[in-house]
Amino acid sequence: MKRRRTSNLTSKCHTFPSHKEPAKRQKRPTSSLTPFPVRDWGNLPHHVVLQIFQHLSLVDRARASSVCRCWNSVFHTPDLWRRFEFELNQPATSYLRSTHPDLIQQIIKKHAQHLQYVSFKVDSCTESAEAACDILSQLVNCTIKTLGLISTARPSFMDVSQAHFVSALTVVFVNSKSLSSIKIDDTPVDDPSLKVLVANNSDTLKLLKMSSCPHVSPAGILCVADQCHGLRELALNYHLLSDELLLALSSEKHAHLEHLRIDVVSENPGQTHFHTIKRSSWDALIRHSPKVNIVMYFFLYEEEFEPFFCEETPVTHLYFGRAVSKEMLGRIGLNCPRLVELVVCANGLEPLDEELIRIAERCKSLTAIGLGECEVTCSGFVEFVKMCGGRLTQLSIMEEVLIPDSSYNMEQIHSEVSKHLGRMWFPDMMPTW
Repeated sequence: MKRRRTSNLTSKCHTFPSHKEPAKRQKRPTSSLTPFPVRDWGNLPHHVVLQIFQHLSLVDRARASSVCRCWNSVFHTPDLWRRFEFELNQPATSYLRSTHPDLIQQIIKKHAQHLQYVSFKVDSCTESAEAACDILSQLVNCTIKTLGLISTARPSFMDVSQAHFVSALTVVFVNSKSLSSIKIDDTPVDDPSLKVLVANNSDTLKLLKMSSCPHVSPAGILCVADQCHGLRELALNYHLLSDELLLALSSEKHAHLEHLRIDVVSENPGQTHFHTIKRSSWDALIRHSPKVNIVMYFFLYEEEFEPFFCEETPVTHLYFGRAVSKEMLGRIGLNCPRLVELVVCANGLEPLDEELIRIAERCKSLTAIGLGECEVTCSGFVEFVKMCGGRLTQLSIMEEVLIPDSSYNMEQIHSEVSKHLGRMWFPDMMPTW
């Protein structure tokens, strides 16, 4: 009896393993969560694969197209080839990637008729620019809407034979019929090719950027403004700007201009003559397009500023890449009431307190300012910020610009300026514009 009871007791009790016998592993309870199913990448929805392909380079697209039949069919979808950038670089002189010539020929052969938004990015080698012209010459059966020629470094397109470049560009101008946006800065485009552009695309052209195009005359750009009434954005050099051009852009049948960029550049100091635009011409443009942004980039020497801002000028954004005098900044305060943004990269060793305060008083729309290699007393700077108040959304001032005075030192200036801005502010250690 005793043995039987002991046996029953031990069978009901939990037994522990002895030190001589290894413990048996306890089985973990099985999870109620089902494992994530393995995705069949070949059966992804067509629009998802298409969106992925649009973010791939041409080489990666070609490789991905060999994964399966589904991806290969996406590779040949017309929607994938509406927007494309040709990258043309010489391996010996550039670290940038380049589109393989064989793939370029495949695109031209199979997808040229699908291309609508096309850009060419080339390095500084003439061979790269010539290759871009060769491709342009083959885009016969296409309806391009946007064309951009981008040089990562000068001179590139300017070293190409003008006849070769104009001939290639004319092919696109004649065959597209629906160009709306053209960016051809730093190219040898000329007046006759602009006439071809107007003759075939006057109803659709809305944006034209052609700064640093020395073969275009004021008459050539005037022809564009006279005929392309839907033009809304224009970028050009100052020597192409004229009273006649502004009046053409202000005509009743012309669309409201939204953006006008003007580059004022001097390569040879003292040898470039800059004409003056009449105030009445500027006034006509503002009456017609009251919301237009007029952006001016200046790369002049101090003695060359004489023709500018003697009368009221409706400029909204001003950038000075070289030294500008106190007198010129004083004129800006008097004659630029629409000014929104001002960047002065250099001025000299005379404090700009009076000029900044005048700008704060007269330029009621000013929201951004950047100063480098200038001098402003801490008191003058605080007064400027106090007058502008919280409307200054961007205030980029190099630390060495500020001169401590009897009212504020460098430790006090940041808290005083922050108080008037309504947010934390510190001087910049390096330029941010």
